[in-house]
Amino acid sequence: MKFPIPHSLEQIASIIQSEFVGDANFQVLGMNEIHVVEAGDIVFVDHPKYYDKALNSKATTVLINKKVDCPEGKALLISDDPFRDFNKLTNFFKPFEKASASIAPSAKIGKNTVIQPNAFIGNNVVIGDNCFIHSNVSIYDNCVLGNNVTIHAGTVLGSDAFYYKKRPEGYDKLLSGGRVVIEDNVDIGALCTLDKGVTGDTRVKKGTKIDNQVHVGHDTVIGEKCLIASQTGIAGCVVIENEVILWGQVGVTSAITIGEKAIVLAQTGISKSLEGGKTYFGSPVEEAREKLKQLAWVKQIPDIIKKIDNK
Repeated sequence: MKFPIPHSLEQIASIIQSEFVGDANFQVLGMNEIHVVEAGDIVFVDHPKYYDKALNSKATTVLINKKVDCPEGKALLISDDPFRDFNKLTNFFKPFEKASASIAPSAKIGKNTVIQPNAFIGNNVVIGDNCFIHSNVSIYDNCVLGNNVTIHAGTVLGSDAFYYKKRPEGYDKLLSGGRVVIEDNVDIGALCTLDKGVTGDTRVKKGTKIDNQVHVGHDTVIGEKCLIASQTGIAGCVVIENEVILWGQVGVTSAITIGEKAIVLAQTGISKSLEGGKTYFGSPVEEAREKLKQLAWVKQIPDIIKKIDNK
């Protein structure tokens, strides 16, 4: 998430009432999660295990819960609770804006786009030309759709990320201030959910087709001309490269990459990154040919046991 205008380190510190280390006029341009940070961004870290990763990331301001040596060219915001203060910044720069109509006055709708009754189009949504938005679709604030996009009934674009911190009193939610971006010529089936990024974008690239009842987690990027079949669940921060096919009821864990032109057969559980150009099956996932050989051997176990018992 980029701020509307650059802010100084001192200004950011005053918003969250924190101590800072660095030049008071040090420029801060935005905020983001560790996997998508850029120069000028704030990243937060609240566990020693991840200090080095955050301090050595592209982020130039680190919101951290301990005073440490500040790397050259960077600044620190010292907080007793970085998770809480990251939420404060999200709420300051991207506060919830109440809807005033089924189609927000600030929404921009392209030529020849059809929006069926009972659809909701939120604040600052952009929809391109020749799109078809069916009934009961909800497109939350700040989502962006390209041209020739079809969204079927009951689908939700821009729901909150499933991201929580466990505290003694229960689970504390990380606020979502990102977007969903749908590029040209994408079809999305009925009853799908695509969560917005925490601070960045959840993106579906050109020409991809998504079946009914598919879930896509926050900050996931789906490449061009992919096919995603029904009841597939994709966690957050996944990268799916171009022309990947995921058949029905595939489950994908967070923060992995599925390589270009990979094919994943139905009811597979993906717990690790996969190379492109291969076919996969099973849980835990393996190349399909190897997995099917294993299953063939498993079927023979009763006969093998009988032969051993009869000796």
